Amino acid sequence: MPCCEEDTMPTPQPATRREWLGLTVLMLPTVLLALDMTVLHLAAPHLSADLKPTSAELLWILDIYGFMIAGFLVTMGTLGDRIGRRRLLLTGATAFGIASAMAAFATSAEMLIATRALLGIAGATLMPSTLSLLRNMFQVEQERTVAITVWMTGFIVGSAIGPLVGGALLEFFWWGSVFLLGVPVMLLLLVCGPLLLPEFRDEDAGAQDWTSALLSVAMVLAVIYGLKDMARNGVSLIPLLSIALGLAIGFLFVRRQRRLAEPMFDLSLFAIRTFSTSVAAMLLTILALSGAWLMVFQYLQGVLDLSPLEAGLVMLPPALVQTVASLLVPRLTRHLPHWQLVSAGLVMAAIGLLILLLVHSPAQIPLLILGMTVMGVGVMPMMILGTDMVVSAAPARKAGAASATSETATELGMALGIAVIGSIGAAVYRQHMLEQLPAGLPDELSLAAGDTLGGAIGAAAQLGPELAAPVMAAAREGFSLALHTNSAIGAGILAITAVLVAVMLRKPTPDDAANAEPTPPTSLDQQ
Repeated sequence: MPCCEEDTMPTPQPATRREWLGLTVLMLPTVLLALDMTVLHLAAPHLSADLKPTSAELLWILDIYGFMIAGFLVTMGTLGDRIGRRRLLLTGATAFGIASAMAAFATSAEMLIATRALLGIAGATLMPSTLSLLRNMFQVEQERTVAITVWMTGFIVGSAIGPLVGGALLEFFWWGSVFLLGVPVMLLLLVCGPLLLPEFRDEDAGAQDWTSALLSVAMVLAVIYGLKDMARNGVSLIPLLSIALGLAIGFLFVRRQRRLAEPMFDLSLFAIRTFSTSVAAMLLTILALSGAWLMVFQYLQGVLDLSPLEAGLVMLPPALVQTVASLLVPRLTRHLPHWQLVSAGLVMAAIGLLILLLVHSPAQIPLLILGMTVMGVGVMPMMILGTDMVVSAAPARKAGAASATSETATELGMALGIAVIGSIGAAVYRQHMLEQLPAGLPDELSLAAGDTLGGAIGAAAQLGPELAAPVMAAAREGFSLALHTNSAIGAGILAITAVLVAVMLRKPTPDDAANAEPTPPTSLDQQ
């Protein structure tokens, strides 16, 4: 087939064996990225002992990866629409593998920060590329829902096995081994990708507008940085200025897109009600979950005194049930419309968070497992069908931009949840500690114990038994109260989101029908 000849298809074509085999290839980056987000926190104490980073350097080692992914998603998604989604995926995979090897053998904190930044930029190419390729490879709606379900399952599997794989590697090897996981995965992707993945791009797209790309990156980075800084250090002038700067850059970005004849990002996508509602619902869902979900691992280790490996084993049953439940979602769509499944699932997830309010002691670990299982199962229709609705509502030739928007909403929701709901939980903890800490503590230990659960554990280690016991008792109770508070807030947000989805997506709109695109963008044979 000539390189630029358009392969028009008047009706959606069922996927062939090549597409289904290609789906297994597209799962590789999702499993890897989920693993990467989990194992680094396990490796942090080991790399700290070796590289001896300052506290600020350690925070950058942990955060820079997420910053870069969030900042570059939109740019990489729109770039894939222009140069080809497979080409961008394979280029990003090459960069990710090289950066992983460099990170594994980093000899200084500065080198590790730099390689983690490169990993983030490379990672930003992977998710929008894989999701937009799914949009083009699976044209039949039911098949696409199944494909996105399998793709999403990669996240669940990666998150579930992350603590187990990371714990095992750190038990026998040095901290850099957790980064080397990316090398064989990316090599397999580079070998199989050209054989099983077709190439797609938007032939009508103009050249990439690098000024818009720069504005997009600066906008998201400034907002994410401000939110994360507020989550860690509280409200202050610098993070507020950073967020304000990001919003101002965002205004310039929007104005530029509206004025350009061929904008980098087509803002008309947000005029499609299914698209805009699904993006908003995904952001709110992640926001609601992140305030409590991220605290559960701290609760298991800091309050219940489990090791990282034991905490991972406790969270394995919810992940297994969630995986099985996710595979049932496509079958349920044959009987119920998307909006009903998503709304009902969000209500179920809210109930799961409310169950966490009943957890008060180690004896109630089964109740915690139940709550996390109910929450995980309930949220799967939103994550699967919400993603499906985002990429399906947008024209297929804009699949890269739509996929990047979905992923950016997830990143922003996570940052907002940690900053806003997390800050509320932190305030509850601090107030409790202020009232319950025993008298006679040195000022520096009192401040540390009253600030975070980790600070309380560190302070207790420096105290005698007569003071350490009441400090830890107060910390455990205070952290439990914080977890309950965040769970209740998250449950309320999920309930509101369920109503939003039911009201906004119950009936299709003329805009949705007008923007539906039955034919895929140009398919190119570049093998």
